Amino acid sequence: MGRFLASTTLAFFAAGVPAFAAEDTCGTITIAEMNWASAGLAAWVDKIILEEGYGCEVGLVAGDTMPTFTSMNEKGEPDLAPELWVNAVKEPLDQAVAEGRIVIASQILTDGGVEGIWVPTWLAEEHGIRTLKDALAHPELFPGAEDESKGAWFGCPSGWACQAINRNQFLGSDADEKGFELVDSGSAAALDGSIARAANRNEGWLGYYWAPTAILGQYDMTRLDLEAEFDRERWDTCIVKPDCADPQVTEWPASDVYTAVTSEFAQKAGVAMDYVKTRSWSNDTVNGMLAWMVENQANNEDAAYEFLERHEEIWADWVPADVAEKVKAAL
Repeated sequence: MGRFLASTTLAFFAAGVPAFAAEDTCGTITIAEMNWASAGLAAWVDKIILEEGYGCEVGLVAGDTMPTFTSMNEKGEPDLAPELWVNAVKEPLDQAVAEGRIVIASQILTDGGVEGIWVPTWLAEEHGIRTLKDALAHPELFPGAEDESKGAWFGCPSGWACQAINRNQFLGSDADEKGFELVDSGSAAALDGSIARAANRNEGWLGYYWAPTAILGQYDMTRLDLEAEFDRERWDTCIVKPDCADPQVTEWPASDVYTAVTSEFAQKAGVAMDYVKTRSWSNDTVNGMLAWMVENQANNEDAAYEFLERHEEIWADWVPADVAEKVKAAL
């Protein structure tokens, strides 16, 4: 297949960066290759551009949100985490930024991580479904419940933080009284499978999902308007808790997704930091690449080369023209 294959302050590194002579390289860099697809793709895009365009020596290290953040904060390594979901490490990240150990270099997802309740776009258009209230008025359109007389609302698998949130959104919207059953999908694969199965059968589907993901790149889905503002106090004290006594529908907060680097890297990296500060992309772009990965059984490296070959109009704006030429020559 060829080469398939804060409140955290957005502390952009603003200090002067020393100019590098043409013969200089940006040195040795370690990048966290997180264990989910969008972050793994970002790590490989960074690796290729920094190596081929800037002459860096880049090593990838396996990562996950908390272990990677902890290692960067306490040990100063790896140098760079391309896709850090801030909500998961908000308080310690605030402190690390304030104390100068970590720098937020850029917002890698321009529209942030997105969570919500979704339905197929074709169904939304055919039946005029724009809001959650619209959908709950038609349980007959959403099969999949154990009780076939009810509509199915697919929630998060057991053990996920969003399981309690979905339970509270379900109860807060009186979905049970409107003829719906909350379905525990059991696993991420089963949740994905329920969407794919509904699409293959041309059936309705309603439930929780998030972006960027391959599923939202493969299937055209519409995020419903909950007709409710985000309420931080209600969210923190009730909606996220399994024992929420008074659940009420509350919009999901925007998920800030940043690229974080160690302060040592920010001070020494020169041209590499210039690149990291500029690099960003949208959920639609990432969704499309993740869908390509699934369809082609491609790994992170394959997808990075595919992205660079397919989307020069995006990444060429992240780098100077001479660097872009070097990267193109390496593809």
